[in-house]
Amino acid sequence: MASYELVVRPSVHKDVKNIPPPDLKRILERMEALRVEPRPANSVKLSGQESYRVRQGSYRIINEIEDARRVVVVSKVGHLREIYR
Repeated sequence: MASYELVVRPSVHKDVKNIPPPDLKRILERMEALRVEPRPANSVKLSGQESYRVRQGSYRIINEIEDARRVVVVSKVGHLREIYR
């Protein structure tokens, strides 16, 4: 299976700035795993959008998948209580 390219929007760098290092490490590992499997078993399509959410502990990774270009675009990362605001 060919892998997807991972694109991280600049706003994500701001999102992850205050995440504790152990959690950030797991989030980055989960983001890298999206290259191989862009729709893992725990991903959920968001209603009314072309985005998916992936759970990593108390955090969520919001991403869009462009199958034609084989690109996964990570658009937002945040804590469960803040991500959907």
